[in-house]
Amino acid sequence: MQLYESYEFQSPFNLSSEQLPLYPSYDGATPEFFKVIFEIRIDVTESQDVVYSSFMRAHKCYDLIPISTKLVVFDTELPVKKAFFALIYNGVRAAPLWDSRKQEFVGMLTITDFIRILQKYYIKNDSKSEGMQDLEKHKIATWREELERDGYLKPLVSINPSESLFQAVQLLCKKKVHRLPVIEECTGNIAFILTHKRLMKFLYLYMIDLPCPSFMEKTPRELGIGTWNVVSTITQNTSLIDIMDIFLSKRVSALPVLDENEKVHFIFRKIDLVVDIYAKVDAINLAANKSYIDLDVTAQEALQYRVDWFEGVRCCSPDDSLMKTVEMIVRAEVHRLVVVDHDEKVIGIISLSDILRFLVLEPPVTPPERSKLHLIQ
Repeated sequence: MQLYESYEFQSPFNLSSEQLPLYPSYDGATPEFFKVIFEIRIDVTESQDVVYSSFMRAHKCYDLIPISTKLVVFDTELPVKKAFFALIYNGVRAAPLWDSRKQEFVGMLTITDFIRILQKYYIKNDSKSEGMQDLEKHKIATWREELERDGYLKPLVSINPSESLFQAVQLLCKKKVHRLPVIEECTGNIAFILTHKRLMKFLYLYMIDLPCPSFMEKTPRELGIGTWNVVSTITQNTSLIDIMDIFLSKRVSALPVLDENEKVHFIFRKIDLVVDIYAKVDAINLAANKSYIDLDVTAQEALQYRVDWFEGVRCCSPDDSLMKTVEMIVRAEVHRLVVVDHDEKVIGIISLSDILRFLVLEPPVTPPERSKLHLIQ
């Protein structure tokens, strides 16, 4: 395998050439366009509230494999700098790592890795430090060795196409990863990569035909979904290196940027109430401009390097129901919603992983009522 490879994967699961794209526009979209025939029998003695768990158990990872998908794969001998330029060029946020000596996939290169690399080698107020110059020459394999010494190296977390979507959600949440490669057991090839967003879209498309649990009318705050009150935030004057420290120490993937009055500034529609979110993906844009040499710049200055793939900021009210919250986060195609009160102040953040964990892994179970529910499409 070359040091850096981008290839198209054709799904082997008898997908018709007339099948529609996996995720179309959501205006009027219904499950019919998947052309999937299924029958789910749920014993409601356990409670109808587990319907989403049962649904995800009944579907396999290969149900989400698109007709074709583009994968970017890096050899561990590739220099770190070139790897991140390749991520930018291909418009992806992470890539599987191939070890040519072991002849197997050994991990993922992610934006979190880039942030950790910068944090380790950066010396404040010394843009010409030897550490940052060494960063230019590092190979991925060298960096992985250092991660292993520091106790940060994680083994590759993957799943088989025949495993259930319930197991996929379980792995994503338990291992605290954002991407799950689906690897074919017979060939060892990666078919595609599962994410919280892809799983949430799939579940949402079927929700209209599934029984609606009573808890969907309650608010996420009532149900304990998301992070509330103690929310990590930054200002427009927070330095980039301090932001990176927060990302790693707080294990968060986005930070609301507040104005001088500690209020959220209107920049989009009524629901777009946050000045900006400095998402992890913005850190990678620094590589494109080679501006990672100076990490003392402020959030406001760094945001000018943002490229087209920024997903935008979406907000919700603490009074919105869980059903409305799910609809908003899926339709907006974002990874999180910022919750703001009537004074435009940030009071919480609800992520896709928070919602999936609750709906699929930890739904509240109400007293059982014996009956059988048959769902047939």
